[in-house]
Amino acid sequence: QVQLVESGGGLVQPGGSLRLSCAVSGSILSMNAMGWYRQAPGKQRDMVAIFIGGTRTDYADSVKGRFTISRGNAKNTVYLQMNSLKPEDTAVYYCYAEVLYRGYWGQGTQVTVSS
Repeated sequence: QVQLVESGGGLVQPGGSLRLSCAVSGSILSMNAMGWYRQAPGKQRDMVAIFIGGTRTDYADSVKGRFTISRGNAKNTVYLQMNSLKPEDTAVYYCYAEVLYRGYWGQGTQVTVSS
Protein backbone atom coordinates (compact mmCIF):
# COMPACT_ATOMS: atom_id res chain seq x y z
CA GLN A 1 0.00 0.00 0.00
CA VAL A 2 1.11 3.54 -0.77
CA GLN A 3 0.01 6.37 1.49
CA LEU A 4 0.41 10.10 0.95
CA VAL A 5 0.04 12.70 3.69
CA GLU A 6 -0.04 16.40 2.82
CA SER A 7 0.44 19.42 5.02
CA GLY A 8 0.98 23.15 4.72
CA GLY A 9 -2.22 24.58 3.28
CA GLY A 10 -4.01 27.59 4.67
CA LEU A 11 -5.19 31.14 4.08
CA VAL A 12 -2.80 33.65 2.57
CA GLN A 13 -3.13 37.13 1.10
CA PRO A 14 -2.52 37.78 -2.59
CA GLY A 15 1.20 38.04 -3.24
CA GLY A 16 2.01 35.81 -0.30
CA SER A 17 3.73 32.44 -0.12
CA LEU A 18 2.96 28.96 1.14
CA ARG A 19 4.89 25.71 1.15
CA LEU A 20 3.12 22.39 0.81
CA SER A 21 4.69 19.11 1.92
CA CYS A 22 3.80 15.53 1.07
CA ALA A 23 5.26 12.42 2.66
CA VAL A 24 4.89 9.17 0.74
CA SER A 25 5.14 5.84 2.52
CA GLY A 26 4.75 2.20 1.56
CA SER A 27 6.10 0.29 -1.42
CA ILE A 28 7.60 3.15 -3.42
CA LEU A 29 10.72 1.60 -4.91
CA SER A 30 9.21 1.78 -8.40
CA MET A 31 7.80 5.29 -8.26
CA ASN A 32 7.31 6.62 -11.78
CA ALA A 33 6.00 10.09 -10.94
CA MET A 34 5.37 12.33 -7.96
CA GLY A 35 3.84 15.75 -7.75
CA TRP A 36 0.89 18.05 -7.18
CA TYR A 37 -2.55 18.58 -8.65
CA ARG A 38 -5.27 21.04 -7.67
CA GLN A 39 -9.02 21.27 -7.96
CA ALA A 40 -10.99 24.48 -7.64
CA PRO A 41 -14.75 24.40 -6.91
CA GLY A 42 -16.71 23.33 -9.97
CA LYS A 43 -13.57 22.59 -11.99
CA GLN A 44 -11.61 19.50 -12.92
CA ARG A 45 -8.47 18.39 -11.16
CA ASP A 46 -5.41 19.72 -13.00
CA MET A 47 -1.70 19.08 -12.80
CA VAL A 48 0.26 21.85 -11.08
CA ALA A 49 3.81 20.49 -10.91
CA ILE A 50 5.25 17.01 -11.22
CA PHE A 51 8.43 14.98 -11.29
CA ILE A 52 8.43 12.37 -14.03
CA GLY A 53 10.89 9.49 -14.08
CA GLY A 54 12.92 10.99 -11.26
CA THR A 55 14.60 13.67 -13.36
CA ARG A 56 12.16 15.58 -15.54
CA THR A 57 9.83 18.21 -14.09
CA ASP A 58 6.72 19.72 -15.61
CA TYR A 59 4.68 22.75 -14.55
CA ALA A 60 1.30 24.13 -15.50
CA ASP A 61 1.72 27.31 -17.54
CA SER A 62 -0.27 29.27 -14.97
CA VAL A 63 2.28 28.62 -12.21
CA LYS A 64 5.59 28.75 -14.09
CA GLY A 65 7.97 31.19 -12.48
CA ARG A 66 5.93 31.29 -9.25
CA PHE A 67 5.82 27.69 -8.01
CA THR A 68 8.74 25.33 -7.47
CA ILE A 69 8.55 21.59 -6.91
CA SER A 70 11.35 19.85 -5.02
CA ARG A 71 12.10 16.57 -3.30
CA GLY A 72 13.62 15.68 0.02
CA ASN A 73 16.92 13.84 0.31
CA ALA A 74 15.15 10.54 0.97
CA LYS A 75 13.14 11.00 -2.26
CA ASN A 76 9.91 10.06 -0.49
CA THR A 77 8.94 13.63 0.28
CA VAL A 78 7.85 16.24 -2.22
CA TYR A 79 7.38 19.95 -1.65
CA LEU A 80 5.61 22.72 -3.49
CA GLN A 81 6.87 26.22 -2.82
CA MET A 82 4.22 28.68 -3.94
CA ASN A 83 5.16 32.34 -4.29
CA SER A 84 3.30 35.37 -5.60
CA LEU A 85 0.01 33.64 -4.92
CA LYS A 86 -3.10 34.85 -6.70
CA PRO A 87 -6.79 34.43 -5.85
CA GLU A 88 -7.09 32.06 -8.82
CA ASP A 89 -4.66 29.70 -7.08
CA THR A 90 -7.37 28.97 -4.53
CA ALA A 91 -8.10 25.25 -4.64
CA VAL A 92 -7.69 21.96 -2.86
CA TYR A 93 -4.17 20.75 -3.57
CA TYR A 94 -3.57 17.02 -3.87
CA CYS A 95 -0.32 15.14 -3.70
CA TYR A 96 0.00 12.43 -6.35
CA ALA A 97 2.34 9.48 -6.72
CA GLU A 98 2.48 6.86 -9.45
CA VAL A 99 3.95 3.54 -8.42
CA LEU A 100 4.18 0.69 -10.93
CA TYR A 101 1.91 2.78 -13.18
CA ARG A 102 -0.86 2.97 -10.60
CA GLY A 103 -1.88 6.38 -9.25
CA TYR A 104 -2.30 7.27 -5.58
CA TRP A 105 -3.70 10.44 -4.05
CA GLY A 106 -3.40 12.25 -0.77
CA GLN A 107 -6.41 13.55 1.10
CA GLY A 108 -5.93 17.10 -0.14
CA THR A 109 -5.10 20.37 1.58
CA GLN A 110 -7.00 23.62 1.12
CA VAL A 111 -5.18 26.69 -0.14
CA THR A 112 -7.15 29.93 -0.06
CA VAL A 113 -5.74 33.15 -1.45
CA SER A 114 -7.82 36.10 -0.34
CA SER A 115 -7.50 39.53 1.18
